[in-house]
Amino acid sequence: MAVSADQPLKVITWVAAGFGVFTLLLTIVFFAWWAMKDRFVFGRDAYDPVRWMAPPSPEKPCARGDMVLDIQQRLLKPGMSRAQVTMLLGRPAWEEPSQIEYELGVCLWAVHGLRLYFDPDDRLIHSAIIQH
Repeated sequence: MAVSADQPLKVITWVAAGFGVFTLLLTIVFFAWWAMKDRFVFGRDAYDPVRWMAPPSPEKPCARGDMVLDIQQRLLKPGMSRAQVTMLLGRPAWEEPSQIEYELGVCLWAVHGLRLYFDPDDRLIHSAIIQH
């Protein structure tokens, strides 16, 4: 059986097309996961001040992390004063003039924190979950 001159070119074309489709799908899956990773890593528990103030335990190393989405979406509002935030969440683990951070614990093999950013008037601008 003779192999035509077009045969290797067709194989290369199909391999390249398959690789392109695979790369596209992998990219879509990665960016979808990245956009929604906080929902996968952190729980959906409602904010509980007693649980929030309790020291971390080895049985539940991400206990604060389970409440962080509720805190961000429902409790923290842009324009809140730093005093209001500390009344709500307690003393932060780390402070700077324009930022404070609360430890969330070890969530999905990494230490996470809830960082809050303030303007020069000590009003909340926004919050972010950060990984150390």
